This record gives sequence, C-alpha cells and structure tokens, in this order.
Amino acid sequence: MMRKTKTIGILAHVDAGKTTFAEQILYHTESIQSRGRVDHMDSFLDHHDIEKNRGITIFADQAEFSYNQSNYYLIDTPGHVDFSAEMERSLQVMDYAIVIISAVEGLQGHTETVWELLKKHEIPTFFFINKTDRNGADVYKVVEDIRLQFSNDVVDITDSIHNGEMTEELIEFVAERDEELLDDYIEEGYQKEKWLEALKRLMRENKIFPCASGSALNDIGITDFLEKIDLLTDIDYSDKPPFSGHVFKIRYDESGTRITFIKLLSGHLNVRNEVSYTNDGKQFQEKVTQLRVYNGHKFKAVNDARAGEIVAVTGLIKAGVGTSLGALTKNTAYEMVPALKSKVVFDEKVNVKEVLSRFKMLDEEDPSLRVTWDEQLQEIHIHVMGKIQLEVLEQVVKERFNITITFEKPEIIYKETLVTEVKGYGHFEPLKHYAEVHLKIEPGERNSGITFENECHTDDLSVGYQNLVRHHLFEREHHGLLTGSALTDVKVTLLTGRAHNKHTSGGDFCEATYRALRQGLEKAKNIVLEPYYHFKIKVDVELMGRVIADIQSLYGNFDAPETIGDKAVITGKAPVTTFMEYSTVLASFTHGKGAMMLKFAGYYPCHNEEEVIEHIGYNKDADSDYTSSSIFCAKGAGYSVPWDEAEEKMHAL
Repeated sequence: MMRKTKTIGILAHVDAGKTTFAEQILYHTESIQSRGRVDHMDSFLDHHDIEKNRGITIFADQAEFSYNQSNYYLIDTPGHVDFSAEMERSLQVMDYAIVIISAVEGLQGHTETVWELLKKHEIPTFFFINKTDRNGADVYKVVEDIRLQFSNDVVDITDSIHNGEMTEELIEFVAERDEELLDDYIEEGYQKEKWLEALKRLMRENKIFPCASGSALNDIGITDFLEKIDLLTDIDYSDKPPFSGHVFKIRYDESGTRITFIKLLSGHLNVRNEVSYTNDGKQFQEKVTQLRVYNGHKFKAVNDARAGEIVAVTGLIKAGVGTSLGALTKNTAYEMVPALKSKVVFDEKVNVKEVLSRFKMLDEEDPSLRVTWDEQLQEIHIHVMGKIQLEVLEQVVKERFNITITFEKPEIIYKETLVTEVKGYGHFEPLKHYAEVHLKIEPGERNSGITFENECHTDDLSVGYQNLVRHHLFEREHHGLLTGSALTDVKVTLLTGRAHNKHTSGGDFCEATYRALRQGLEKAKNIVLEPYYHFKIKVDVELMGRVIADIQSLYGNFDAPETIGDKAVITGKAPVTTFMEYSTVLASFTHGKGAMMLKFAGYYPCHNEEEVIEHIGYNKDADSDYTSSSIFCAKGAGYSVPWDEAEEKMHAL
C-alpha cells in the first residue's frame, strides 16, 4: 500500500509550548531517541545556537516522521511577532495546521494573527490546548474563547472519538453542518465509516475545527491527539505530470551553496531535470543538480521526489521565496510586512561590498528584509519587524560571516502618493539619443501600489517600446517629492510617446519615463503616507473608557466597541509610530490581563506630515536618481529644460 504524504505545521504565540509539543510527536513516532527541552537548549528543531540561547523559535525548520500508513513533514514555525514573516512563508506548504494555545494565558495577540492567516489561506486547522497541568489552567474557558473569537465550529475531540467511533455529541455536531448527512442520520442512523469520511471532508472544507487538550511538557494527551490527527487528515496529490511546485524557503549552507526548498504539488522531480519558472517578469529554466530531504539540520540526498513531498534543491539560482515552478504560475504575496527600517553600521575597515553581498544573501532567505544600497549615502538599509529581529540579525551576521555589525535605531517606513490627477512629460534627447513619454498619473485606491494602463497607439510607439515604459515603471521604487519615500497608490497611464528609428536605444526610455513621472509629481498635490496597524484590544469593561481615550490621543480611530460578558472588545486602526509601544502601557494598567492583537493594515495619510517632512529633510532637487527636467537637442548638443517649461517643447503634443 502506498503511503500518503502530509505536511503539518505547528503555530502559536511565543511560549505556548509549540516546540515542546513537536518534540513529543517526534519522540513517540521514534524519529528522535530522546525528548529535548527548550529550557535545556537541546530540542531537535531549535538547533541553531541563537535559538538555543534565546529559548525561542526563529527559523521555520522541518522534521520527518512516519505513523501508521502516512509519512509526515512537521514544520515548527516562529511564535514571536518579529519573525512572523518567516511563519507566514511556511503556511504556503501546509496541508493542515495545529495551533497551540496555553490553557493558562489563553488566546494571545499573535494567536489571532495566526488564525487570520490560516483563514486567508484556507488551511484546515486543529487546536491543542497546552499546559493543562499548570495552576490557573482553564480548558473550558479557552474553548469558549476560541468559539467566541475564532469560530463556533470548534469541537472538542479529546473524549469524543475512540477507535473511529464517535460519541452522540460529536455525531450531532457533524450532522448539524451537513444537511445530507443529517437526512441520512434521521433515516438510517449513524454509520461509522460514512461519518468519519464526512468529518474529514468537513475539516478539509474548514467547516469543522477539532480541538484537544493536554500537557506537552509532561506528555499528557499527546499520543491520543496524534492518533486523531492521523485519523482525521487526508490529502491526495497526483504524481502524474506535469510537475509543479512552490518555493517557500531559501537557505545558504555552510559551504555557501544556495538551497531552494520546494513543496511538490503535482508530478515528480528528478536530479538533472530542467525546471522552468517566472521571476520578476523574466523566464528562467535551470537544471536541478541535487535533491536533499532535510530532517532538522541533517539531510540525505535522494534521486527523485514526488507530489506532496518537500525537498531542498541545488541548482536553482534565480527562484525566490514565493516563486511558482513548472505548471503552477501564480506567485505569492505576503501580508506580514515590516513597518520599520534601519541602517547597517559596521567598521569602515570592512569592505562595504562584502557586507552588502552578505546582506543580499540574507535578503534571499528573508525577502521581507528588502535590503537596499543607497549609492549617494553609501549606506545599507533593511526593513524589519522589530528590535528583537535586529538583535538576532547582529548575531547571525557575526556567526555566519564573522562580521561585526550594529544597527541604528529603527525608523518608520513612510511612503508618498498624490491626490490630484496630472499629466507628466519626459523627453530625453542628448546627441544620438531620443525618447519621449507622456503619462497620466492619478490617485489609485489606498494600498493598491502602482497600477498601469496603456492607451498608447502603435502608430505612435511600437509595442516593444510601450513594454519598456511599463517595465521601467515597475523595475524599482520611485521617490516622492516630499520625503524621497517610495511612491505608491497611483494609477499610471501611458498616453503616447515617440522614438527615433536610428537614435533610440533601450536606456533612453528609462530616462524619459523617470522624467515624465517626476515632472507629473511636480505639478501634483503630494501627501505623505504612514503605516497603520489594525488593532483589537480586549479589557475589562470598566477600563474601556481609558483605552478609548488612549486611542484618540494616539491618533487612532475605532469601531463601536463590543461587550462580551465582563469584557470590552475594541477594534480599529492607528499609526504604527504612535501605537508600537502601546502593548507595554496596556499591560501596565490592566496588570497583564488586557490583550491586544496588532496586524499591519497598510498605509494611510500621515498624522504629522509637516514634522516628518522636516525630520527627513529630503531635497528633491539634489536627488541623483531622479530629475524632473527634460533634455532636448539643438545645434548638435543636448540642453536641459526645467519641468515647468518642458511641456511646451514636447514633440508629441
């Protein structure tokens, strides 16, 4: 009988006992000889020195085990919010998820973030309520909170399934969520196999979420839960061609070899196979030189892999995290977006190119870092989720590359947009060059980025040159005029353009496009945008007034509060810069009993625009990457025309 392959992810708020739970599963399936502990710094999956010293999971790692007729990949994900981008990337390959919740602390801020992401990606989910042996544990309350805040379709299976047989209570619970099954139940009564298949199907459809409880540390309820996981999970992958897969992780090993981690979704993959994919709009085809199956930090080389399996591949150089391979064409966008940036500080004696190359490697492993090189200032900047991530990065760079670095205090990442519609004109015609571009630039929907439309006729500009204009609009972030921050939330329409049969080259349209965009911004009303959080705060009812007053003082806005029992739940949006430290304030005046969930909400108009503009001190006329003037040619020489005079000289008007 062919074994099925299933990928199970373990997720939780930090310190809920996730890694200890994973140790028990691996021990009971004889994948490891002894159970490690986080506090003893010997757990199987937290094998990096940084993880051992800090006692938290930082990197999403996998382990293999077999149970009954199935092979399993177990993925242990970070629980700290600073490493939530790493957690989100792992979701892409999970067939099922297990959310670990402490029976003492209950639902915490990051638990809700995890749940929202699982819902978005439609991943069937189990809940395991951990630490039931600790003082203050209240399983009943946690289950009720899950039903109240997450889903009413949560059912406790701790004592309701035995050898595949269901209790009356579970039978009714399942029947209530399937009308055909309910009719069968009334006519024919309970049928074990039919009910079990229905429960598995309803799980896959995210209509039922099984829940169990126990203690990972003291091995209570673990084997029983493992049996139920095996009983209720069912996934079928086709290993028939064509091959398709998803890249969810990039790592560089100790020898500097680039390792690409892939979940095979269909077909099979052999060593020396050619793999095709698209990245940044470009087509690539690369040969697989080695296939590895990792178990913790160790791996074994294999010759082939089949659908449902996770393998690490060497030979793929351009495939990034989120890239779809083979027949799969949809690349992935992520929600866990950093709102902070920081400058990398290092000794002047160290070669800057070496430091930058190391950070580019880290950027491939974690694309949320968005490593950038400021040529004008000769500085390296990165995007981060928080201060703990910076501390970890310092250690990573020291241990892996033997380079000592620090970071400047993180600052908010601002963006810019416009609120008026304008037309921008760019002309680039030094001697033996020629390109002209006319753009319409108008406000886009909030958090839509840059969108493009083409109204240019091929009589005016060939399709190839039209595509060049589009390419240059999306090839990089464009600086706004107020702070030099990235331009966003604009719709750009190519109206027309001109080329010369003899003198136009590709770079000419880059120059003309940038100048047209900048010239349009000079005529527009521009505004600064800042990152916002979605927040959800739960406090005792008598503290609701204090929280609302705080939100208002921090320039946030809120929806009508809800009252649930003796608790008030307040949701809304607030600027990251004012709200990022509020969790400490909340914990103080609620004596640790208040709960807050923060999730990146996107960019909205800045609450203190003038102050931000003054603080950044950007000089739009000194930006070496952008100019709003155009270049025209007369008497065999090019000359510059300022933005406010250029329009009347355009050839296509």
